[in-house]
Amino acid sequence: MNNALIERVDAEYGQAEQKAAQYFASLHKQLMNHTYTTELTQDIHLWQKKHIHRYPWLSFLSRSKRKPDPQDVQRYIHWLNVSGKLDDYLDRSISYIYMRDLGKALDSPDTQARIQRVVQDTKRYFLSSASQSNREPDYISLAALYRWSQKENVESAIIWVMNKLKSVAANIPEELDAENAQRKLIKIILGVVLHVTDDMNEETPSDERAQRLDAAIRLGYSYGLTYPFIDDLLDSQALTVEEKEQYSLMIREALLTGVVPDIKEWKGEHHDVIQYVHAELREAFEYIHNYQRPETQRTFLQQSYVFFQSQEIDRAKALSNGDYSNEDLYIPIIIKSSSSRLIVRSVLSAPEDEGFDLRTFYYGIYNQLADDFADMFDDLEEGAVTPYTYYLTFRDQRPDLINPYELYWTVISHLIHDVYHSDNQTREVILDRAINGLKRCRERLGQPKYNEIMDILASGQPEFNRLVQKMVQKADDVDFLDKLLRDQVVIHLRQDKKEKQEFVDTIRTVREQINRELRISKPNGLHEMKETLIDAANYSLQGDGKRIRPILTWVMGVREYGLQEAAIVPLLRSLEYMHTASLIFDDLPTQDNAPTRRGRSTLHHLHNSATAELTGLYLIQRAIGEQSSLDRFDAQTVLSLIRYSAQKAEDMCMGQAMDLNSKGKVLNLEQLNQICFYKTGIAFEAALVMPAILAQVPESEIDTLKKFAYHAGIAFQIKDDLLDLVGDHLVLGKPAGQDVRNNNSTFVSILGEEDAKKEMWEHYCQATDALHEMRKTIPFLRHLLDYIIGRER
Repeated sequence: MNNALIERVDAEYGQAEQKAAQYFASLHKQLMNHTYTTELTQDIHLWQKKHIHRYPWLSFLSRSKRKPDPQDVQRYIHWLNVSGKLDDYLDRSISYIYMRDLGKALDSPDTQARIQRVVQDTKRYFLSSASQSNREPDYISLAALYRWSQKENVESAIIWVMNKLKSVAANIPEELDAENAQRKLIKIILGVVLHVTDDMNEETPSDERAQRLDAAIRLGYSYGLTYPFIDDLLDSQALTVEEKEQYSLMIREALLTGVVPDIKEWKGEHHDVIQYVHAELREAFEYIHNYQRPETQRTFLQQSYVFFQSQEIDRAKALSNGDYSNEDLYIPIIIKSSSSRLIVRSVLSAPEDEGFDLRTFYYGIYNQLADDFADMFDDLEEGAVTPYTYYLTFRDQRPDLINPYELYWTVISHLIHDVYHSDNQTREVILDRAINGLKRCRERLGQPKYNEIMDILASGQPEFNRLVQKMVQKADDVDFLDKLLRDQVVIHLRQDKKEKQEFVDTIRTVREQINRELRISKPNGLHEMKETLIDAANYSLQGDGKRIRPILTWVMGVREYGLQEAAIVPLLRSLEYMHTASLIFDDLPTQDNAPTRRGRSTLHHLHNSATAELTGLYLIQRAIGEQSSLDRFDAQTVLSLIRYSAQKAEDMCMGQAMDLNSKGKVLNLEQLNQICFYKTGIAFEAALVMPAILAQVPESEIDTLKKFAYHAGIAFQIKDDLLDLVGDHLVLGKPAGQDVRNNNSTFVSILGEEDAKKEMWEHYCQATDALHEMRKTIPFLRHLLDYIIGRER
C-alpha cells in the first residue's frame, strides 16, 4: 500500500472524527447546562397523560386478570387486539423502525402514510395467524419465508440465503454467541430489504421489484456477514492476539485497495476458521463492490473504512487503562454507531439523501448508549470498554468522566427537540422506548440490583430520576414488537439448535442400535450356498447406510406412539432388509449399472449379477419373516401390516419398472413425480405408516402421514438428483453423474438446476403443511425435512 493512499484515508477518518467531536461537544454543553432535564421533565409530563391511568389500581386489577405473557406472541397479539391496544402498539413499533433503520422523520406526511400501510399489513398478518396454534410462527418458519419468496419472485435469492445462513451457523466458532450472531445477521438482511421495499411503491413494475429485492437479500447477507465474522470474531477469544492483528491487516488492505488479499502464511493455529471466514467474506465483499455504480464505489470503500477504523480504535481500549478522556470514549462510538447504518445506503448504491445522513448520524449514539446500558454487566465481566463499564470502574478516581446515563438522556432531549423539531409523535416513540428499556432492565436484574445501579447512575439529578422511576413503575403501553420478536428469534434459534442436536443424537444412537440388529447369523451345519447368500446379504447390510427409514419407524413407534422398543425390532429389520434389497436390484447392470454403493463395491461387482439377484430375493423373504414375527401385537393388526407392506412392495416394483422404461425419454413433471413417489416416497410412507398401523392410530392421521411422506419423498429424490449433478463421490459413497451416464430423466434434466431447487422447496413447504395438520407437533419430522434438503449425501 502506498503512502498517498494511507494519507488519504487517514484524512477521511480525521474528517469523521472532527464531525463526531463537534457533535460530542454540543452534547457535552447541553449536559453541563442541565438543559436536558428541564426539557425532558416537560416532555414526560405531556407523555404520561397517555401512559399513566387515573385509577392505577383499577388498571392493575384489569391487567393482571387478562394480560398474557408477551412471550406467547399469538395470545399476546390477540389480547392487544381485543383490548383496543394493538393499533397503538404497532404504530409505535413501526414508527421506531422507520426512525432507527430508515432514518425517516415522523412529521413527514409521506412517512406517516407508509407507516400506516405497514401497520395495517402487520395487523392483518398477526390476526390471520393467531388461530393457527399447531404451527411455528411464520417469522421463524422456512416454509413461510419460501412462500413469501414465491409471491415476490425471489425464490433463487431466498434459497441461496437460506443455504448461506445454514453454512454460517455450522461454522461460527464456539467462542462466539452463535444465536445472537445469527440474529444480528438476519436483522441486517431484513434491514436492507426494508430499505429497498420502502423505496418502492405499488407502481413499481413487478420485474424491477423482484430484481431489487433479490439484490437486497444478497447485499443484506453480504453486509451482515461482517457482524459475526469481523466484529464478533475480533471481539471474542476465538483468535489469538497475533491472529487478530494479521486478520485486521487483511481487512484494512481490502478496504483501502478494493481488493481482498489472499491468505498468506497464517501464523496462528486457527487456519481452518480463517480459511472459511476469508472465503465467505471475499465473496461478500466482491458482490457488494461489483454491485456499486462507478460513482459510488469510492463512497462505499470510504464509509466501510471509517466504520472499521472506529471499531478498531474502540476495540483496542483496555479497561485497566484509567487515562482515557471523554473524547477517547465517545468519539469512536459516535462514528461507529452512525456508520453502521449510514453504510447501508452505500451498500445499496443508493443516491445521496442528506436528510437520512443527518438524522442517522445524530441517532446512532442514542442506540449505542441504550445497547451498552442493557449489556453493561456482561461487558464488565468480559472486560470490555464501553462508556458504562469505564464510568463504573473509574468514577471515584475520575470526577471529570461524563456519566453515560446522563448523556443518554441528553441525547434523547437533543433528538426530540433539535433533530426532530419537538414533533409529538417522535417524543411519544422515543420516550416509550426509553422507559421500556428501563423496565426491561429492572425485570432482568431484579428490583434490588436495579435500584443499586440507578443510585450510581442517576444520583446527579434526583428530582428528574424520581420522575423517570415513577414512569418505570406506573407507565403502561411502552413495549415494542421488534423487542418481542428479537427475544422470540433468539429463543427459537436456541431451541432449534437443541432440537437439531437431539435429532443428530437420535439418528446416531438408533442407527447404532439398528446396525447391531441387522446382521444375519449363520447357524452350524449351514449349506455352503446359503452361507454364500447370507455373507452377501451381510456385506450389503454392513455398508455405510443412513438407515433413515427404520430410524423414522423407531421414532414414530417408540417416541410418538409409545410402543415397546423390543417389540418393533423385527419391523426395523424388515424395513432395512427390503430397502437394501431394492438397492441391490437398482445397482444391477440391467438397471442403473452402479459400480459402488455406500462407499463400497456393489454386490454384482464383488460377486456376479446372479448372486446379487438371489441375495435381493433372500432379503425380501427375510423381511417378510421378520414382519410375521411381530408376536407382541394383535394378529389381525400384524396381518394388516403385512398386507400393507406387500402392496407397497408391489408399488415400488412398478415404480422401478416405470423408471427403467423411461430411460432415454423426456418426461414431464407429472410423470416424474409419479415415478419418484413410487420409487422413493412409498418407502418414507411405509416407515411412517407401519408403526401407526401397529399403534392403531385413526385413519385420518394415517392419511396425513401419507401426505407428508409423499412430499418428503419427492423432496428427497430431487435432492438426490441435485447431488448427482454437483456432489462429491467420496461424500456420496457412490459415483456422481450416474443419471447423465444412464440417460435418466431427472428433476434436474427436466427443470434445470435452479428450478429443481424451487420444486424441492415447494415439496418442502407442502410437507410442512402436512405437519401442521397433525394433532401434535413432532420436532423430529421437521428436522428430518431440514436434513433432507440440506444433506450432502
